[in-house]
Amino acid sequence: MASTRIREATERDCGDILRMIRELAEYEKLSHQVKISEEALRADGFGENPSFHCLVAEVIPAPGELQGPRVVGLGLYYFIYSTWKGRNIYLEDIYVMPQYRGQGIGTKIIKKVAEVALCKGCSQFRLAVLDWNKKAMDLYKSLGAQDLTELEGWHSFRFEEAAMRELAGW
Repeated sequence: MASTRIREATERDCGDILRMIRELAEYEKLSHQVKISEEALRADGFGENPSFHCLVAEVIPAPGELQGPRVVGLGLYYFIYSTWKGRNIYLEDIYVMPQYRGQGIGTKIIKKVAEVALCKGCSQFRLAVLDWNKKAMDLYKSLGAQDLTELEGWHSFRFEEAAMRELAGW
């Protein structure tokens, strides 16, 4: 029987990471927003001062199976700072390929991110989820996450590049 391990991504995983980013965007009905390239992932995540870190879920075939290990999930995260709580970790994306869902792989990724957060002295582990993704929300709540929109009324905002240029006077 095949097993799954969660490990730190390497530069060699950038093709799989990009594939899964695109699959996640398609699932979220936001494919048109993906502009990242494999080269940008390599430069931004695996250089001297990485902008992100990534865990991958890898299925290891049982002895005797012909297929080699296959990357089937990811957890892409980075560190942020709370003026109230200090160092935090932010899980930007978590994804498991559809045919591997329901096997606890997503939970393993989340647990590994929590472990990384604690090892790095983080006081919180944050993530966002689309309002229609009830399965994900239920999973996060079952693992102990709090819904900040329900609990505290927080809404998340972003400035796109055009708005930033306007603000900066560029």
